[in-house]
Amino acid sequence: MSKLTVVGGGSTYTPELVDGIATGRSSVDVGEIVLVDPDTDRLATVGSCCARLLAHAGHPARIRTTTSLAEGAEGALAVLLQLRVGGQVARHSDETFPLDCGCVGQETTGAGGLAKALRTVPVVLDIARRVREVAGEGAWLVNFTNPVGIVTRALLDEGHRAVGLCNVAIGLQRLFAELLAVDTGAVRLEHVGLNHLSWERAVLVAGEEGVTDRLPELLAEHGPRLAEHVGTPLPWLRRLGMVPSYYLKYFYAHDEVVRAQRTERPRAEVVGEVEAELLKLYADPTVVHKPAQLAQRGGAYYSEAAVQLVHALTGGGPAEEHVVNVRNGQTLPFLPADAVIEVPATVDGSGARPLPARPVPPLLSGLISQVTSYEQLALAAALHGGRDRVADALLAHPLVGQYEYADTLADELVRLNAPYLPWARR
Repeated sequence: MSKLTVVGGGSTYTPELVDGIATGRSSVDVGEIVLVDPDTDRLATVGSCCARLLAHAGHPARIRTTTSLAEGAEGALAVLLQLRVGGQVARHSDETFPLDCGCVGQETTGAGGLAKALRTVPVVLDIARRVREVAGEGAWLVNFTNPVGIVTRALLDEGHRAVGLCNVAIGLQRLFAELLAVDTGAVRLEHVGLNHLSWERAVLVAGEEGVTDRLPELLAEHGPRLAEHVGTPLPWLRRLGMVPSYYLKYFYAHDEVVRAQRTERPRAEVVGEVEAELLKLYADPTVVHKPAQLAQRGGAYYSEAAVQLVHALTGGGPAEEHVVNVRNGQTLPFLPADAVIEVPATVDGSGARPLPARPVPPLLSGLISQVTSYEQLALAAALHGGRDRVADALLAHPLVGQYEYADTLADELVRLNAPYLPWARR
């Protein structure tokens, strides 16, 4: 049996992952799950809950907790990365400071997403280097840390065996299967784009007559449900003929979203309350099932996506198809080969290889190209620092895109995040 390590194991997400293993929704052969986190209180609470979930389900794996990354990662076959540098306090900042310039406040895209990338990339790279020292060159890093595309590219650029993962695709796959009344395993997605900038171009369903694209049927018969799910007007969704990720609303309805954000509570406040409630439940020794409140935390189907990917990377079986964040190569010819894209890929013990993609129409390729350029500049700012690099990345982002806003937001971003940016404190 293999050892699975979760860095950021004190996260309230972790019982979701462990529940997927405990209840048999994964064929991962795990003998030990090690939770690594610097927060000893959260680690003890979450770890105890995870141990109860496994024991109640009769699963033989044992939970171990540690604050030592070296101890936790030694001998691990796969290491899951689920960090939030700065916690919900930093997230609150990411979701609010861009609003002063009339720009979307969001923790994974726009100015807020850049702030998160600047805080996160150096920390993740340091962790990855230390993991490789104790786990060896063969260990896989499965990155669930946002912004997934930028963080995964940073890991790959340093030569780590890394694959990025998001739950958007698996969530839509589950929704499509429900609406079509078919088994989830019969549904494949023609998913294209970047992390949090993606579209479903086809919903391929295997049946008695072979594989057919059921997306037109979904749009015709279930359009209102899909439009509500992704936050898009129904007439426009049907004209598009695709299902965009719900993150596209930040681009397609920018001003509308900003108006709403100025009157709503930041998501960080809501999540903070949910986390406090979850931690109380996790501390209750009578809780032996995943709490229903965990669904309010976000990250639906995270456990299924993560454990299935780990199985494909470490199980030694035939290649499986997963939607992951991976090097572009020649898949999307309008992007650089070293860009990281989010597409279906064949995954086995040797890694993830993107499947061939149909030509991407200009309505999509233009936005994908612009955000890819931003991500390249964002990574340079995260690695090398500098206020002007931050401003350049913001200027390139389509949710900012004006030099006055880019300069103002860059100064505020650096001021707010200086405790996490060594170069900003010099």
